[in-house]
Amino acid sequence: MKNLINEIWDVIIIGSGPGGMTAAIYTARAGLKTLIIEKEAPGGKMIKTDVIENYPGFKSIKGPELSINLYNQAVDLGTEYTFEEIEEITKNEQTKLFSLKTKKNFNDVVNTYQAKTVIIATGMKENQLGVIGEDRLYGRGVSYCAVCDGAFYKGKNIAVVGGGYSAIEEGTYLTRFAKNTYLIHRRQQFRADQKHVDKFKQKDGVHFILDSIVEEIYGEKRVEGIKIRNNITNELTDLKVDGIFPYVGATPITKFLEINFAKILSDDKFIKTDNKMETEIFGLFAIGDVRVTPLRQIATAIGDGALAGQQVIELLQNEE
Repeated sequence: MKNLINEIWDVIIIGSGPGGMTAAIYTARAGLKTLIIEKEAPGGKMIKTDVIENYPGFKSIKGPELSINLYNQAVDLGTEYTFEEIEEITKNEQTKLFSLKTKKNFNDVVNTYQAKTVIIATGMKENQLGVIGEDRLYGRGVSYCAVCDGAFYKGKNIAVVGGGYSAIEEGTYLTRFAKNTYLIHRRQQFRADQKHVDKFKQKDGVHFILDSIVEEIYGEKRVEGIKIRNNITNELTDLKVDGIFPYVGATPITKFLEINFAKILSDDKFIKTDNKMETEIFGLFAIGDVRVTPLRQIATAIGDGALAGQQVIELLQNEE
């Protein structure tokens, strides 16, 4: 088995979502020594998504199928892959090399890899409700992306959870598909401004369930309903819905940058890049959901990955 640790990689890509694997396809095709470091299965959120219908070229495709197709393409071109979690990145200003400290999930072994360039594609983790059924029914009625999955709920009943801009804006978007849209919020007050709230309220089929929390999501193979508890009366009610969209915030996976590269992070911990995906640290790029961007989709992540991959190719060619 090849010893990946002793190599000096042309590029290390952290994360194997659609953006990360696309970047690897570009760099590996150009003959660059490419390594992907990923703590879980390849595909990112795609691997947990049942059906994808907004990816160009496919009327619909299973998330796991698209994930394995991208993975196989990257590996067939020569990309190496290791299952480890990134702990810290440093850069040696004399050698210009990046050092990446990792930890293997299953045995806590710490490794260090070196690379001339790094592409961060770690994505973000949606804040969960933390209720029964949420993990089990993810991608089967539990969704954190209205643009990705809203069209599946044409003429159906759905619930949106949250009281911020994301919940209100995504809920408004979902009304174009759903027969009934139930907004569940734990308080009477909203973090979104009243104009946005009123616009949402005026849509057909919108129902507000306030001072309430979701206690359980249930269903056999797909979401069939939710159990809701009123915070004031403690009354527990059952609501039949076909899908639920929690919008209680999301956290970018960037903690490993806070020690040495905090300056490239925004106030909410997303990575700041230019329009070529490069951070202010020369040779350090970021793509997809983890960077500051107005839209987070498979298609945009793949575009980011292609651009970052090409930028790495050109950067290393100019260094020769």
